[in-house]
Amino acid sequence: MATRAGCGLADWKKPARFQRKERRKYRRIATDQVISFAPVAERDLLGVGRDVSSGGIRFEAIGCEIDLGEVLRVTFNIGNRTIVATGRVAWSTDLDGLSTDVGIEFIDIDPVARQLLEELASDAE
Repeated sequence: MATRAGCGLADWKKPARFQRKERRKYRRIATDQVISFAPVAERDLLGVGRDVSSGGIRFEAIGCEIDLGEVLRVTFNIGNRTIVATGRVAWSTDLDGLSTDVGIEFIDIDPVARQLLEELASDAE
């Protein structure tokens, strides 16, 4: 794509009043892997991970209702390591009549797994 000098998208910056300050506590690592999740004492359901950090995970759940504040067990892979964590539903948004975007805040995760996620997030910067 040809552009005039100084007029390309790479040269354009949002005015300061339109720039959003990052409010997230933890850096996110993008993902599109299949994860499993379930209320702690029930059978696993499947979802698709969207991003993960040392503080939580966002995933898309299909065909189920998830309540705000519900405690879920989530299982996902980072590289060749399987991570099982427990988290509380911090938010959920209906995407359509069947799918829900869900944000889980970890309340119990192995410290080694948390450290791995922190390292991966800092490498992704």
